[in-house]
Amino acid sequence: MAIDPGLRRLALRTLLAAFPGTSAPGWALDLLADGLAGHTLFGTNVEDPFQLAQLTARLRSARPDVLIAIDEEGGDVTRLGHRTGSPYPGNSALGAIDDPDLTRRVYAAMGVDLATAGVNLDLAPTVDVNTAAENPIIGTRSFGADPALVARHTGAAVEGLQSAGVAACAKHFPGHGATVTDSHLELPTVDAPVDLLRSRDLPPFAAAVAAGAKAVMSAHIRVPELTGDGPATFSRVALEGLLRSEYGFTGVIVTDALEMRGAAGAAGGIPQAAVRALSAGADLLCIGALVDRELVLAVADEIASAVRDGRLPLARLEQAATRNVELASWAALSRITGAPTPPLPPPASLAAATAVRTPPTATPAAATDASTAARTQPTATPAAATEARTSPSVADLTSAELGLHAARLALLVEGDPAAVAGPLIVQLSSGYSIAEGKVPWGLRPFAGEAEQIDVPAAGTTADELIERAAGRPIVLVGRRVHQSPASRELAEKLAATWPTAIVEMGWPSTWRPQEARAFLVTHGASLASSRAAAEAMGLITERNADAR
Repeated sequence: MAIDPGLRRLALRTLLAAFPGTSAPGWALDLLADGLAGHTLFGTNVEDPFQLAQLTARLRSARPDVLIAIDEEGGDVTRLGHRTGSPYPGNSALGAIDDPDLTRRVYAAMGVDLATAGVNLDLAPTVDVNTAAENPIIGTRSFGADPALVARHTGAAVEGLQSAGVAACAKHFPGHGATVTDSHLELPTVDAPVDLLRSRDLPPFAAAVAAGAKAVMSAHIRVPELTGDGPATFSRVALEGLLRSEYGFTGVIVTDALEMRGAAGAAGGIPQAAVRALSAGADLLCIGALVDRELVLAVADEIASAVRDGRLPLARLEQAATRNVELASWAALSRITGAPTPPLPPPASLAAATAVRTPPTATPAAATDASTAARTQPTATPAAATEARTSPSVADLTSAELGLHAARLALLVEGDPAAVAGPLIVQLSSGYSIAEGKVPWGLRPFAGEAEQIDVPAAGTTADELIERAAGRPIVLVGRRVHQSPASRELAEKLAATWPTAIVEMGWPSTWRPQEARAFLVTHGASLASSRAAAEAMGLITERNADAR
């Protein structure tokens, strides 16, 4: 039986599609004209700010109220800075500083970047409470492991983004922080009573609702007491019962990507997952990154068929479409009346985002005991720029906040501080990724004249690196170094036999090689965190101090 065109158009109003490349193909524009809610942009769609603004303008030409979504979290998850790393510290670093006003300003600055580029829905902030230290998918994307801390920074982040006219989407409801498996690959289970969720995982979502978040994203996680055998995305008890009725959320419920194994695998396919998510109370269905016209139409037709055969009430589909239209209308109005006019790119102080300024004569104890450092004052931008651009935007991370256990790398070479100019910087290959590609990380471009090499931990020996160092100290840079037996063994052998500093750019752990001359935890691998580490160790010189 042929699909009713009106019903298909209504179904399209609930879908966020995607497309490859830096320009929109004809089918992506045609679907917008036919009613598609919008598109999610990924790193593969972004070349530079000018290109991105042209792309979003082209999408908007197909329909002015299109939703243009992106995952811009700052820190380790960035689409705007996917080639170089984000100029903004991520949530873990912001949580370590614990200054909600700073978090508000950072997110407002990101909001300005997004609004300038024409993006109106940010699939951020991540508000999961990272209670599982070995969490493979959240980690430094979280503000921390304390529910109250995460809640206060959640409210600040939502307010910051939306002050720039960009809708915030708090994720991943009801909380992905206690998982030890990746929902991109399987359906994680959090076997916890709902009362524990209320005290541990849900306070940040309550804070997001109180701050007026326009959207909340559901998680593809299973909580048996709440969701039964399926993920929260398919659970009416979780979405309509807990999120809407108990916590009072009235905005748009967005699904995490339905192509993920935690959803498509549990439903038997993406179209079937879409129907189950709508039935549970979701409104805006993110299909994923690998999308073409045929897939979008297959999903829309399955939704229409579900209405026709009684699996999905028409009123539920209409409700979801109406909420999405209301969100798009808010975004369009904010763009006209509330969003800032395009500012200059972030000034150097914002691009740096975090910096440690420890006096050369400081001792390790002085570095560890440091509490706060002077705020940076950005270079003035046009008056049209928001307060995020014209007030102190990002505080300096202090030595203590970085987890710095020696004041400067010069301490690695006793009696010869000049030797710090040329350490061997060894970056351990990790293959770390979140949803798409590798995350840029390391100390580039802040290492001056220091030699930098990338090596796999497996198959690389401490003796080989010591020989390559040729008398210079070694700086070992990695993510989750302790989790890989090969990288952990390499780090411990180097620290025991050679002047070695270790820079851990992942979620902090209790692991510390006792013989290491310095140990830094940057709470993330953004460009901002890289600069903080490089400056802490004296690797930033006048020649490259303004590198971005």
